[in-house]
Amino acid sequence: MEVDVYRRLPAGFTVHTGRMFLEETTPEGEAVMLDQYTMPAARDVGSARPDVVVFGCTSAGALRGDDFDRELCARIADASGADVISTIASVRTAIARRGASKVGVITPYVESLNDKIAASLEADGLSVLGIHGLGIDENFAIAEVPPEDIVAFAVDRFSGVDLDLLFASCTNFHAIDAMSGIEDALGVPAVTSNHAVLEAVFERFDLPLSGTTPERV
Repeated sequence: MEVDVYRRLPAGFTVHTGRMFLEETTPEGEAVMLDQYTMPAARDVGSARPDVVVFGCTSAGALRGDDFDRELCARIADASGADVISTIASVRTAIARRGASKVGVITPYVESLNDKIAASLEADGLSVLGIHGLGIDENFAIAEVPPEDIVAFAVDRFSGVDLDLLFASCTNFHAIDAMSGIEDALGVPAVTSNHAVLEAVFERFDLPLSGTTPERV
């Protein structure tokens, strides 16, 4: 996530990260991350006195429901002294901005996490026509999937499906570099976790959203 963000922020912005320990990308692993590592990371990154803190995990934001995500972001705001942007909430906003109602989803996740992502989107009134994961439960391995494989996976699962939009979930996925390929192949807009966060950051600072385009590297 750090790379996607710092490459696309305008001059004058800086990025400071507080990592939440996570090796096993499963509901059990993410529960430990939420309960043991999220708030210490929020406190530590708050020492840089940031203007905005991003809670940078899509599936953990969906893991315990949208109300929990909102409450957690409020706690992070208290600990860091900054405004907080939720990844999963940013995704829902990005989808709404594009006027989509029928959504296809690809992820690197196991099915138990896919279920949580689908539930969060459906709670916003969206119709999830399908959600397909690569079944990866090792966090580092998620980051090793190349963008061209992400495009191929999206095409394999959603070619010919009557979608309004394709969402590629996970802040650790190289999906932002797959966006244009997905859009060209499927003929619908694509949203990714990190691109949605960038849009939320740009909106927070009244910057034109055109600056978040994948071509800006």
